[in-house]
Amino acid sequence: MRRALFLDRDGVINVDHGYVGSRDRFEWVSCAREAVRYATEAGWLVFIVTNQSGVARGFYTEDAVRDLLGWIAEECRAVGGRIDDYRYCPFHPEATVEAYRQDSDWRKPAPGMLLDLMREWDLQPDRCAMIGDQASDMAAAERAGVRGHLFPGGDLLAFVRTVLDEPSDAAP
Repeated sequence: MRRALFLDRDGVINVDHGYVGSRDRFEWVSCAREAVRYATEAGWLVFIVTNQSGVARGFYTEDAVRDLLGWIAEECRAVGGRIDDYRYCPFHPEATVEAYRQDSDWRKPAPGMLLDLMREWDLQPDRCAMIGDQASDMAAAERAGVRGHLFPGGDLLAFVRTVLDEPSDAAP
């Protein structure tokens, strides 16, 4: 039974400067790469689940999102960590780009991204944890049956240690 850690991106892995769609706007949260390494070394799968309404608003493309997520994975791999997979939601009900104007069960607070990853990787919700910085992240975790942990900012490695060291049979 594998364990999995779901990480929101903006506000958890990187500083949320608003609609971060490129490396030049990306700033790592303190010890984020080390947190991914810690989870990897502890035997956890690590996933990124992120709303990306910047696509729906026309600020950047899905290709830019995928490129940035790939770069994040490379940077984590360079320090011994691993991003095993990711999901992003480019949709928003009030999008300015018509093709992305819709409700989506992948857009947090809906649990679609987490459920899709759990299905694809054959994971049990009680063996998973989610770290996010917004109420919508916590709602998505709860709806997926996953323990949610609200990251207050600061040192992500210190926070991840407390989450991963929590007993796995703790209630979601």
